[in-house]
Amino acid sequence: MSVLIHFSIFPTDKQTSVSPYVARAVKIIRDSGLPYKLGPMSTAVEGEWDEVMGVVDRCFRELRKDCGRIYMTVQADYRKGALGRIDGKIKSVEDKL
Repeated sequence: MSVLIHFSIFPTDKQTSVSPYVARAVKIIRDSGLPYKLGPMSTAVEGEWDEVMGVVDRCFRELRKDCGRIYMTVQADYRKGALGRIDGKIKSVEDKL
C-alpha cells in the first residue's frame, strides 16, 4: 500500500450536528476493508491510489444523495512500497520522544 490520505467530508447545509452524515461516510470507509483510523476532525485511510480514491468518491456520492452542499478535504502522502503507515508514522515520532 502506498497512499495515506487524511480525509474529511460533511454537509454544510444541515443542522449543527453532522455526525449522522459523517457516520455514513465512515461506514463506507469501514466496509471498504482498507486500513483506517477515525479521528475527531478527519479519518486516515491507507491503500493503493485507485482503492483510496474510490472510497472518497463513494463517500461523496453517498452524501450527495441528500446534501446540497458538501465540504471535503483530502490530503495525500504517496510513498512507494511503504506499508502500515497509519500506525508507523505515529510510532516513529513517539519513539523519538
